Amino acid sequence: MEKKKKLSGPPLPHVTGAKKLSIPEKEGLAARPSQIYRRRMSSHEVSDPGEDDSTTDFTKSEFLAFKASFSRPKYANTYRMESYRTFEAHVIRKKAEEILKNSLQDYKYDGTTAASKCLVLSEDILTAVKDQDFDRYKYIVQVFMVEKTGQSIHIASRWVWDAARDNWVSALHETENYVSVALIIAGYYE
Repeated sequence: MEKKKKLSGPPLPHVTGAKKLSIPEKEGLAARPSQIYRRRMSSHEVSDPGEDDSTTDFTKSEFLAFKASFSRPKYANTYRMESYRTFEAHVIRKKAEEILKNSLQDYKYDGTTAASKCLVLSEDILTAVKDQDFDRYKYIVQVFMVEKTGQSIHIASRWVWDAARDNWVSALHETENYVSVALIIAGYYE
């Protein structure tokens, strides 16, 4: 730890506050400019202002301007509660059935590749739904593929629902060997 350096020479007016410097004292201090401008930086060190290369010496207005440059822009509220273009179930149903029909027309059901085929189909349907550009909706797309072996199947889903704005669509593609069902859920968000 460094010891405090003591200033030598006549007392400085900003330190004592009572005595003003005379002309000879000013001339005597002029010979030692480093001691005139010394100020106490902390309780342990004293350094010259010229030695301090700090770039964080801001005035209050500069700091607020600097801080404001990183803040998010503020937009005026629109107070609009409904979307400009609402979800149209009949359009999405046609689009999903068309995608299922075109993608599965030459497909032979195989249990090992069915999962990856369902994933590709769900991504294709999701991009087709997003291309319709319905305003303020988030989408969930699920595709199920089941082999026909004489069994029955029930698909059920549960979620918190806003009957006025949320909507869903199912599309079906059936062949001799399998059934493919796509479920598209459009959840409204504000």
